[in-house]
Formats: sequence, C-alpha cells, structure tokens
Amino acid sequence: MKASGNFRIERDSLGEVRVPTNRLFGAQTQRAVENFPISGLKPWRAFIWSVAIIKLAAAKVNSSLGLLDADIAHAIIQASEEVLKGKWDKHFIVDPFQAGAGTSHNMNVNEVIANRATQLMGGKPGEYLVHPNDHVNMSQSTNDVIPTAIRLGCLWRLEELMQAIGSLASALEQKSAEFDDIVKSGRTHLQDAVPIRMGQEFSGYAQAVRRDGERILRAAEGLRRLGIGGTAVGTGLNAHPSYHRAMVEQLALLTDLKLYTSNNLFESMQSMADSLDFSAALRTLAVTLTRIANDFRLLASGPTTGLDEIRLPAVQPGSSIMPGKVNPVLAEMLNMAMFHVIGCDTTVSLSAQAGQLELNVMMPVIAHNLFEMMQIMIGAIQAFTNKCVIGITANREKAVGWLARNAIVVTALNPLIGYAAGAALVKEATERNITIQEVACEKARQGMFTHQKTGAPVTEEEIIAALSDLRRLTEGGILGIASGG
Repeated sequence: MKASGNFRIERDSLGEVRVPTNRLFGAQTQRAVENFPISGLKPWRAFIWSVAIIKLAAAKVNSSLGLLDADIAHAIIQASEEVLKGKWDKHFIVDPFQAGAGTSHNMNVNEVIANRATQLMGGKPGEYLVHPNDHVNMSQSTNDVIPTAIRLGCLWRLEELMQAIGSLASALEQKSAEFDDIVKSGRTHLQDAVPIRMGQEFSGYAQAVRRDGERILRAAEGLRRLGIGGTAVGTGLNAHPSYHRAMVEQLALLTDLKLYTSNNLFESMQSMADSLDFSAALRTLAVTLTRIANDFRLLASGPTTGLDEIRLPAVQPGSSIMPGKVNPVLAEMLNMAMFHVIGCDTTVSLSAQAGQLELNVMMPVIAHNLFEMMQIMIGAIQAFTNKCVIGITANREKAVGWLARNAIVVTALNPLIGYAAGAALVKEATERNITIQEVACEKARQGMFTHQKTGAPVTEEEIIAALSDLRRLTEGGILGIASGG
C-alpha cells in the first residue's frame, strides 16, 4: 500500500485504486462508489447491523473451529462490535442500486471491519493485517451473507413495528369505547344505510389493525430459517461441516432472536419467498391503514359542508391562502407513506421473481425496500397514533343529526310492513323532505299498513316503538321477536 496526500493506493484484482486516507473502506467499496452514483442513498442501519453481526458471529465460530487465529478473531470481534454500536456508520456508503447480489455492500462491511481490526492490531488502513476476504469473510459468500442479513435486519426491527401496531390498535379500541353510545348513520356505497354505533365502527378499525399485525408475525416466522453456511451456491464449499449449525446458534445467542437452521440451503439461496411473504404482510397492513385514513378524512370532512362526524386534532394551519383552514394532515401523511410502502412491495415482488438458477441477484434492492418499508411504517404509525388517533373527538350532534334524516331507518319496519312498503316510504319521505317516522305515522293513522303475518292494521304506536330505540337497531336480531332465555 502506498499513500499520497489525502489518498492511499490500494490494489485489488483489477489494479490500483485511490482510496481516501480518512476512510476505513477499501478498494472494492471505492470502485462501487465510482460505479454506482445512482440515488445518493446510503444503506439502512438495519443492513449495516445485520451484516456486521454475521461477521461477528463468523469470527467467533471460525475461531472456535480452529480456522481463524485467535488474535485476528479478537480484533474482528471488537471491530464488529463497534460497527454494531454505530461508531463507523459514515464509512458505509454504497448505493442501494449496486452490483447484483450485494457483493459491494458485503465488501464494504468486510473492508471497514478489516481496516478497523488492522488498526486495533497496530496497523494502518490498507495494510490489512486483517484481510477483508481471507479473515472477515472466512467461510462466507455474499450469496449466503446477504439473504441472511435481510432476514436478521427485518427481525431486528420486528418488535418495534409490533409495538407501533399494538399502540395504534389500543388507541382505536379506546376510541371505540369512548364513542360507543353514539348511534349514527351507517353508509354503504357511500349511501345511507342502517344505523351503526360509532364505537362499532372504530372497533372494526382496531380489529383490522390487530389482525394485520398477526399476519406480519406469521410471515416473520419464515424469516427465522437461516441459510448461512451455504456459501456460493448452497453446497457449503469452503465452510466447515459444523459451520452452518454453529453460525445459527451463535447468531441466536448474539441477537436474542429465535433462529433455525435451513433444512435446504439450495432453497435458501434460490428463493426470496420468505422475504416476499413478509413484504406482502406489510403491504396488507398498508392497505388497511390507507382505508382507515381515507375513512377518517371522509368522516371529518367539512366541517360546514361535509360529514363532520369526527374532529381530527388541528396540528398545523392548512392553507397558505385560506385563513382558518385546517386539514387532516396526519391522515394524508399516512396515505402517502402507505402508498410508498405498497410501491416498495411491488419492487420486492418483481425482484423476488427475477432470481435465476442458484441465486437471486436482486437482493440489494430487496433489502433496501424491506428496511425502508419497516422504517416508514414504524414512523408513520407512531405519528398517526400519537398526533391524530389519540386526539380524535366525536361530533355527537352532527352524527345524530344525520341519522335523524336517514330514511334507511325504515329497515326497522320491515318485520311489520315488509320491504316493498318500506321502499315506498323511503321514496315519499325523500321527495317530501320529511322523516321516515313522520310519513310512516301518517300512513298508519290512515290505516294503510297491515301486519305481514297477521294482516291486522299496523298502529302509529307500533311505528313509533319500532323507530324509537335506534340503538336497538345496532344490536342485530329480528326486530319485534323476543329472544329466548
């Protein structure tokens, strides 16, 4: 290695490369930086952490198997631990859109750890007393490191994601209880429907979020099967026969995660189905959250010319030209964030099907999008929960007012007068702009209704009784028929 001013000269199999002297990465990382000036994006912390912990585990396992010198192993372990703590994050700089399979990112980690370990052994970056390939990458290939790192990185943030999901579901359940005495107009096809309690509406939102969380947990189980030790194509070439099992055990110990050995290392190399399954579960939650955000925006519309049944917290002025305007900005943010998550899932889907023969070379973009999905989902859910859902209030007067004008409450009269007579009432009430109760009582006084079953006249009192307890209309069953007990 030669040094000149702000650069040191390193060599790789293609020749000499100028590397900044103040950087811990080496020749292959520098080539990647020059080859892929694509997005300006850097690796997600989860990707740095997950590859570094593989290097840490490998140093321990290779040392225990007698393959790696103890002093070199100790230096790699210490350097890896520093990387895990985030001490050298600025040295991980390879764009997500890079060489296929993730060789550039793997070598970025190998070189940073090797140069830092070299420093710990008294050398200088570029001297490689600890070699990035021979020592840090011992018993490994990019082809088994990167798919393992994707799995570990997702599992690393899983608990944080589940906590965010649980907090949102709990906040929605709290609102369900708070709003349960408000009977309002249900709506299907965006048209008036039978009554529903606002609490019931919110209970549906809460349960949908919880079920999507359960789907994510089920999908995450597939990520726990690790193919580390398959090396280049799944045969385990250049890895000790005990390496695969020992690595999984060591990674489980280091991460405190439940991890399992893969029962087919070739499948672990070829297939990204487990990552795709996890991505799809995140997408499902994104679709659910988009729907809920849309409902909140609709229910809060107005306030003077919309539904205005709920009020979302006012967190910032809504217009640069219209004074006093306040917009549903947290719900809008959630929409945009979830649209992005859905787009990331599409990228993961296309990348997963692009695998060929023994390897999927699209792993870098799969990793980037999965980690981005998790980050965006965690941040968006936390903001939506804390700054929107917790502060939602109900506009009881408006909700009850809309219900009073809802002609579809005529459904409560079906057991008395039948569907056809009810439809005629709706038409007349709408045309005359009066309530169903007003027109139905008028018809009853005129003796125009008969009981469906008995043929006896339906009285005004029966009409009033059927329409008086609107909460009863939200509790199911057939009106007018007593339950057994």
